Amino acid sequence: MTTFALIGAGPGLGLASARRFGRAGHSVALLSRSAQHQDDLAAELARENVHARGFTADVLDPASLTAALREAADMLGPVEILQFSPVPRRDFMKPVLETTAADLDDPLAFSVKGPLTCVHTVLPGMRELGRGTLLFVNGGSAVRPHPDRAGTSIAFAAESAYAAMLHTALAPENIHAAQLIVPGAISPDSATSSPEALAELLYGLHTGRKDFRHYAEPMPDPLAGTP
Repeated sequence: MTTFALIGAGPGLGLASARRFGRAGHSVALLSRSAQHQDDLAAELARENVHARGFTADVLDPASLTAALREAADMLGPVEILQFSPVPRRDFMKPVLETTAADLDDPLAFSVKGPLTCVHTVLPGMRELGRGTLLFVNGGSAVRPHPDRAGTSIAFAAESAYAAMLHTALAPENIHAAQLIVPGAISPDSATSSPEALAELLYGLHTGRKDFRHYAEPMPDPLAGTP
């Protein structure tokens, strides 16, 4: 049995993704800062016959991410699928003209150093398996920068560049990197952006293994057609 590792385990998209990948037969590693949240999610998943376990880690603390992912692989099986979808802090989202260099430290650590740490930790196991999937979930500011959310716009753009390079570099090794852009809010009433709909999309990215960037709903790239 292989493991689906979820960075940013929560009751919305995180729970829906854990449920979808767990139903497909994967063990589920729930990584977040709150052990209580992990226990609550694991108990809910257990009622649906999904084997899940929580591991405490902070995206801003690379050592804790590395330790949690290694422990998850030791206890549950090698990580075959990694989903990086933690929710950025509100203080990352200052207007661009009010954003200082220091204001970018945490957003860049969160969205670039965090996923880089995770990838380097799980990659040896994926290579040993001979397969793997890296899933990155971002808001619309990853492709359409928002002047009132400068920190996340800059950090998401950097994360996108890193993930796109992984897509190209790892494809020959049967390790697929893909990005899902969610342009609007995740809402249980949305036909395209409910947690369940997004989880199904993410599962399809894992099994379909085509292309890098995908959208939950149409959102033209603002740079399309730019000379």
